Amino acid sequence: MNIPDHHNDPAEFCPAERLARELNALAHPSRILILRYLTQANGCCCKDVVGQFDLAQSTVSQHLKILVDAGFLLMQQDGQRSRYVVNREALQSLATAVNGFVASAVACCQDNEDQL
Repeated sequence: MNIPDHHNDPAEFCPAERLARELNALAHPSRILILRYLTQANGCCCKDVVGQFDLAQSTVSQHLKILVDAGFLLMQQDGQRSRYVVNREALQSLATAVNGFVASAVACCQDNEDQL
């Protein structure tokens, strides 16, 4: 399994930078659709993803690479092919981070309204 190495990545040490990097990886509609498709599949190769979308193989490969680099997909070698599997722990971590961010923003806004 190919697990991204972020040991030298300063974003790993700054929650805001990490959240921004992860959200940026999801900032393209095709990547969201690909990730949604892969959550329903039990892993598949690039060719399988290409068959589901009206995108060139090179475009799908680039989207998959971005999702792997962000940690949302794990890549497993399966003979000559690479098999992509959703990293559910990474998605759960993102959900927790986004929920925390939104909750703190809402609380901050409510505090400001109370002061008016």
